[in-house]
Amino acid sequence: MNKKIPVYLLSGFLGSGKTTLLKRLIQFEKEEGRTPAVLMNEAGKVSIDSEEMDKDIPLAELLDGCICCTIQDKLESQLQQLLFNGGFDTLIIETTGVAHPVEVVDSVLSPLFADKFDFKGIITTVDALQWEKRDQLSIQALQLLREQIKFAGLILLNKTDLISENRIPYILNEIQSISSSKILLTQQAKIDQETLKQLTIKDQSGASKVRVNQELDLSVVVYTFSNKIDRAAFEEWMRDQSSYVYRMKGFIPFKDEYYPTLVQYSYGMPLFFEQDIKMTPNFVVIGENLDKVQIENGLRALEN
Repeated sequence: MNKKIPVYLLSGFLGSGKTTLLKRLIQFEKEEGRTPAVLMNEAGKVSIDSEEMDKDIPLAELLDGCICCTIQDKLESQLQQLLFNGGFDTLIIETTGVAHPVEVVDSVLSPLFADKFDFKGIITTVDALQWEKRDQLSIQALQLLREQIKFAGLILLNKTDLISENRIPYILNEIQSISSSKILLTQQAKIDQETLKQLTIKDQSGASKVRVNQELDLSVVVYTFSNKIDRAAFEEWMRDQSSYVYRMKGFIPFKDEYYPTLVQYSYGMPLFFEQDIKMTPNFVVIGENLDKVQIENGLRALEN
């Protein structure tokens, strides 16, 4: 009888550090001599994070929707395709930041895969700074954030270096009122293999339905740059965006740099990473109640 393939599900709101955690889990698997496969979901029509994946990793992508609702049927198809292709020992699923993890688990635990997958549990990353500013979220977004915490078997309170140390006990108390699961304080989603082995599966009954295409008025803007732009002007444009812009990421072709720079932005905190290869200059903006025309016009103006 073939051994079942372990499956880990990475959850967490937009910009909380899921992709950084994903890279760490991939490294763990490689250190143990196993080959991991990755199923990555992006709300937009293009994937930014998949550009950073090693080429030897079996990768499946689900774009332009959320696997917990709008494209759930495609999830089972991609899982079947991964199994058909084979060549991996572990599966790591990174959900989009607005996915309800329980509904993704339902697909993984489908009778179709009962003899194929060994579901290990949900790991949820929580951005400590974002949690402190959660009053800026809509009621629906806050409800989803709480659901992601509630059903996690392991919670990473991430980016703790961005908040005051004396606030951490209060945040822990708030999160513990939602979930009894183990909470790990992290920076850059640093986790060790022993902690990962303690991952548990939580009771998934009583989950609320928070769907990106219904309860959340989520918008995704994808813009492709045709020309290089001024970095200072771009940073000023980012500062002018509303608080309902939850996440921005992409490769920006700045005038003073040879290759496009990777930009990661969440909740007022931009990060810039220089690249040593040429990436497609796609830029993704995710948020609620966004004025798509205004965003596209603003980005287009930077190219003039």
